[in-house]
Amino acid sequence: MTSKAGHSQGLLLFRLHNNQQFALGTLKIRELVPYKPVTPILNTQTGVLGAATIRNQTIPIVDMAQVIGAGAIPPTKLDKSFIVVTDCQRKVIGFLVHSIERIVETNWRHIKSPNAALGRDVFITGTVEVNDELVQLMDVEVLLERIYPSDPSSIKTSVTDVERELLRPKHILVVDDSRTARKQLSDVLNYLNISFDVTDNGQHALDIMHKKASEGNPVDILVSDIEMPGLDGYELTFEVRSAPALANAYIILHTSLSSEISVSQAKQVGADEALTKFDAKELVQSMLRAAKRGS
Repeated sequence: MTSKAGHSQGLLLFRLHNNQQFALGTLKIRELVPYKPVTPILNTQTGVLGAATIRNQTIPIVDMAQVIGAGAIPPTKLDKSFIVVTDCQRKVIGFLVHSIERIVETNWRHIKSPNAALGRDVFITGTVEVNDELVQLMDVEVLLERIYPSDPSSIKTSVTDVERELLRPKHILVVDDSRTARKQLSDVLNYLNISFDVTDNGQHALDIMHKKASEGNPVDILVSDIEMPGLDGYELTFEVRSAPALANAYIILHTSLSSEISVSQAKQVGADEALTKFDAKELVQSMLRAAKRGS
């Protein structure tokens, strides 16, 4: 692969009932379905309208606008709405949106982190210009966290004193564009009382790694998301493996996509491991394998 070209990313452009335009990466989308009646569910979170059966699978249907605080979609607009069926973090969810615009192709390098003016919007993971219009990328992980909050006990994982001492001297760098994912990863390491650095995009991570290497403290373990604006996880891995001063880092890539293809590609670009879902025990075990390799 060539790092300079970057990876093409399909984006589904859609609008909510207040005419706001957003985008979702097509890799997380199973299909688009015209609105169909939903069976109400008792004691659901805000925004969860109920459930519907799509292709013989009953899935929750969520009003995206209501979850992000833009108000529920008016009943008069339901008939012309669509359900965007997503598959993320091994959860299949149908997000109700007002209208579908189109699918466009862009390059990960053209997707930028939200600027300061959009920083207050916790649901946005990046922005990209499409036909001179700024489009905001919805952070599906944050939406899922709002609908189905993580169990606080999920960060708890045990290690022996010997294992903790193996990890403590290692220079660990965590990179993820999703606020939710960064917090989950950080909470696990903080719980174990292990120091680490964290950043929100691949280019920043690469800069940090070069700086630390020049100071004689190279990063030993890199934990990175795959789907990120700018420099994605595949390209970051390629750049690290191509730089002699960085190449010895143990690289753990992770993705919210339920896809074996992502894991295969991660190995092809030089990652040591690839995880398809955040799991505290899996992550720590991966890091321990990295620490034991260098011990």
